[in-house]
Amino acid sequence: MAGVWSEDLISVEEAGTLDGLFRVRVRRSADREAYRWYDRGREAWRSLSWAEAVRLAGRWQAALAAEGFLEPGDRLALSLRNGPDWVAVDQAALGLGLVDVPLYCDDRPDNVAFILADSAAKVLVVQDAGAWRRLAPAVAGIETLRRVVVLGEPAGELGDGRARYAAEWLPAEGELRPRRGDPHALASIVYTSGTTGRPKGVMLSHHNMLAVAHAALTLVDCYQEDLFLSFLPLSHTLERTGGYYLPMMAGATVAYARSIPQLAEDLRTVRPTLIVAVPRIFERVYVRLRQQLAKGPAVRRALFDATVSIGWRRFEHAQGRGRWSPDFLLWPLLDRIVARKVRERLGGRLRAAVSGGAALPLDVARVFIGLGIPILQGYGLTESAPVVSVNTFDDNDPRSVGIPLPGVEVRVGEDDELLVRGPGVMLGYWNNHAATSAAIDAEGWLHTGDQARIENGHIYITGRLKDIIVLSNGEKVPPVDMEQAICLDPLFDQALVVGEGRPYLAACVVLDADQWVPFARSLGLDPLDRESLRSPKLKRALLRRIGEALHGFPGYAKIRQVHATLEPWTVEDGTLTPTLKLKRGVICERLAAEIEAMYAAGPA
Repeated sequence: MAGVWSEDLISVEEAGTLDGLFRVRVRRSADREAYRWYDRGREAWRSLSWAEAVRLAGRWQAALAAEGFLEPGDRLALSLRNGPDWVAVDQAALGLGLVDVPLYCDDRPDNVAFILADSAAKVLVVQDAGAWRRLAPAVAGIETLRRVVVLGEPAGELGDGRARYAAEWLPAEGELRPRRGDPHALASIVYTSGTTGRPKGVMLSHHNMLAVAHAALTLVDCYQEDLFLSFLPLSHTLERTGGYYLPMMAGATVAYARSIPQLAEDLRTVRPTLIVAVPRIFERVYVRLRQQLAKGPAVRRALFDATVSIGWRRFEHAQGRGRWSPDFLLWPLLDRIVARKVRERLGGRLRAAVSGGAALPLDVARVFIGLGIPILQGYGLTESAPVVSVNTFDDNDPRSVGIPLPGVEVRVGEDDELLVRGPGVMLGYWNNHAATSAAIDAEGWLHTGDQARIENGHIYITGRLKDIIVLSNGEKVPPVDMEQAICLDPLFDQALVVGEGRPYLAACVVLDADQWVPFARSLGLDPLDRESLRSPKLKRALLRRIGEALHGFPGYAKIRQVHATLEPWTVEDGTLTPTLKLKRGVICERLAAEIEAMYAAGPA
């Protein structure tokens, strides 16, 4: 297998701009496979070469240029599912000197309207007629929006003179215009999903994203023969830089997953060599594995645990952190009867799985790595385009978020805050000088808001300045770590720890619907009766389970009261960000009465 891997990297200087990167890749690799996606109409996977991709982008650019009202620097917003159309629209816009504004397909209409108005976008591209009809009432009064392009099959009148179906608007042919753009010009305004308040528009230049993609490739090798499976939304900067521009820079192929619910099937079908994901994806697989093992015989669980244990210790030995053990001689057998079967469920060809966007629990990393699936945890934020650091194959400490990318400086400032300086740091926040000044100091250091320590060149995230809960006795508690630990129990789908200024901690939990029925019956409760969720017997049982999940935390980090529900927090109802992070303020506001009741009742 080693003989088939070949490199064909494009330098930052040769690319110049993001649209320049695309043109160079087309020139170098015209006939190679660029993209693969599932055609729902034909019910089959289809493929697109680089030459075909540039023709599609050319049609979009010709149509945009024909509008006559677009000037370099104008904004174009796109609310599309991952796929070749996203790439085509992005490249067409960038090639005209436009600034793109990526939107989440499932974002709330009022939030989309805010972003369109704040960015003064002139063009909006949406996925289909249904998506447009959901947005139309919210954006009707935005005068700066002059054209809406709707993908998908024409399905009735669009009800707005600005809206056109792409099938009727796009010309049959079109070519990308050659351009020598400014690498440091604004390329994209990416609105942070934000866990509180209105999102801020992060201004990223062409060079920001190109420099980060290239620096990442110097730490994690990527080849022309690699196949990425893309499932994080391209409006997420991690997927944009790491799953779109980086593969383009390396000449790799990207396959677009159909959806998160179909991800397991797509992994087996596509058989990717690389994936970029957020921890929640790995946590769900981990929980599912544990659920399946719990239903099987004890000997199967013992065999699985032995495989993970030996696999992990082999990994630690290979990294220079552990001794050789005679147990390692059992690995070929355990790999064949246990580990390989799990890897096959992930396609069987994964060279690496990159995890970013939030902290990955060590227990989860230990299972995947122990089964022979290299997880490389990284760190970044939208304001750094987004990657700051990543672990490497030869220097992988899953307890850390890796080593800084080449060219990136890091240091620990006041209150142990991690400060970052480098080519990926944003130009600033759109129309928000005060927020820009607060985020980037006079010396160019980006204040991340994350607390960290730096040891042996590795960055270890220790907390979040704004997320720390300070109890009334002065004890400081990191709620995110506790919530992750609670949700590794299959009974809990989501958890929110509260207690700011209070005498003790409490938790609001969303129970897994499938686990709830047998759990309620085991307690003699009726799972169909909503009052069962208020049962003192249930609360005692939940607190026991939570206590077991948090056994490794300090004594003051104990949950003394719990409120349970079966209604999940979602992106659609505004309680989750599009990257599946809890909007703590929103949830606390909606559950204010329930939270007050937990403290009025006193500690259990």
